[in-house]
Amino acid sequence: MIKLPVIIINFKTYEEATGKRAEELALICDKVARETGKNIAIAVQAPDIYRIAQKVSIPVLAEHLDPFEPGKNTGKITGEDIKANGATGTLLNHSEDRYHIDDLEKAIEKAKELDLVTIVCANNSEVAESVATFEPDIIAIEPPGLIGTKTSVSESEPELITEALEEVRKANPNVVVLCGAGIHNSKDVKKALELGTKGVLLASAVTKAPRPEEVLRELAEGL
Repeated sequence: MIKLPVIIINFKTYEEATGKRAEELALICDKVARETGKNIAIAVQAPDIYRIAQKVSIPVLAEHLDPFEPGKNTGKITGEDIKANGATGTLLNHSEDRYHIDDLEKAIEKAKELDLVTIVCANNSEVAESVATFEPDIIAIEPPGLIGTKTSVSESEPELITEALEEVRKANPNVVVLCGAGIHNSKDVKKALELGTKGVLLASAVTKAPRPEEVLRELAEGL
């Protein structure tokens, strides 16, 4: 399971976080978590789950899960497969991988059946409130316009985070809320926690960094 507060690094499909380089980056994340005592988890491409899960002790998440049973579903990524390969959970509904609402509910249900942690992305408070009724473990608030920038949502749009927190708590007080988009330093992480979230979801600030270990250590200071 994922311990809180947490920094979740989404590897996406960056060249710097694919195949052997994904393994190298995962080992850096594992090292920083171990040496700082801070909670760090990573989301990686499905083909990289097994090789990485064998090498690290931090939680490894899939970047996607299809709400299908094993069988005649060529090309789909099943919950059974990602779990068998070492994933402890999955991202769902990222702005780059939107789900139809019915499929999202089914994907969350499927993950629950398999005891996989669900981190569901929402771009605003209305979506977050709706998703909370599906009982995911975590909702990450990420306005798409700030993803990949150095303008953090926690600093530029704090009202979005507080509004989403309020709506999620009303809909389901058991759901943990993270924030993402533009998070790139410890100040952003600290501000996110001050607003009431339990951590952050980020990608390029670490995956695209010339010195990812240095960046991740600085980010961890904000937890």
